[in-house]
Amino acid sequence: MTNSTYPIGTPGTKWNNSDKAQWLARQNIKRSYQDEVVTLVDDLKSILNVEQYGELNYAAGVYPLYVLKTPHFNADKPTVLITGGVHGYETSGVHGALRFAKTSAIQHSEQFNIIVAPCISPWGYETINRWNPDAIDPNRSFYENSPAHESAAIMAFVKSLDIDLMAHIDLHETTDSDNSEFRPALAAREGTTNTNWNIPDGFYLVADTNKPEPEFQKVIIEDVAKVTHIAPSDENNQLIGVAQEQFGVINYAARDLGLCMGFTDAPYVTTTEVYPDSPTATDEECILAQVAVIDSALKFIINKQSK
Repeated sequence: MTNSTYPIGTPGTKWNNSDKAQWLARQNIKRSYQDEVVTLVDDLKSILNVEQYGELNYAAGVYPLYVLKTPHFNADKPTVLITGGVHGYETSGVHGALRFAKTSAIQHSEQFNIIVAPCISPWGYETINRWNPDAIDPNRSFYENSPAHESAAIMAFVKSLDIDLMAHIDLHETTDSDNSEFRPALAAREGTTNTNWNIPDGFYLVADTNKPEPEFQKVIIEDVAKVTHIAPSDENNQLIGVAQEQFGVINYAARDLGLCMGFTDAPYVTTTEVYPDSPTATDEECILAQVAVIDSALKFIINKQSK
């Protein structure tokens, strides 16, 4: 599919406000942020501190934004940020963050202060969408004066903490709908020609070109391989059109691209990419893969600091 066949816009011309309004009118609520996410956040109030860091006001409704924090923050401990649902349609990112918060966060809290933002884009979660209602991709909008309210809210919250982060792990998925819907929509919005990439069959990581930490990424891949299969590179030794740096790992210039994993100065960063459309993967497997990434990352940092 190219932008000439996408049902909105004029081929070769960027969308105007009318085109964006037409796109928005095609979106509809498919699941409930309140029922599927907020209730799980509320259930964790007995073990974690829950804090509302913002609120999104859209025509579809008002969306409160929450973080979960391990109790007894201590300035002598390193602090870790876990983000999920930057792309709301990437379900295991949201539920992997919540599952980690429920099952593992407390046991890691002796060594770390942990902040979990499980669903940065709740409207995207409800509409199973990559963009927000303004047809903006939050994961290309992590920069000063961001036009995406979702990105601006979590950045402002982290800045308000005035602490240095040791690690930031951003939980994502790569789905077949990236090629069937989201890349064609992007090309139409930008007035360009769409070229789809091969969707990798399996899990992979995206590291930051400016601080790739290959040993860190390698250990995570090895641990996730115990839960789900790692994506092999294509015939060009690439994943999603990008050269593979090592098995299951590619690099992106995170800050230049406005990616969530690039907005802090944390030395250890990675973005997960789970593949939920694999015929061999289950929803539970995808969630457990996300949890395995976080557990592995924290274990690596502890081992590194003890040497």
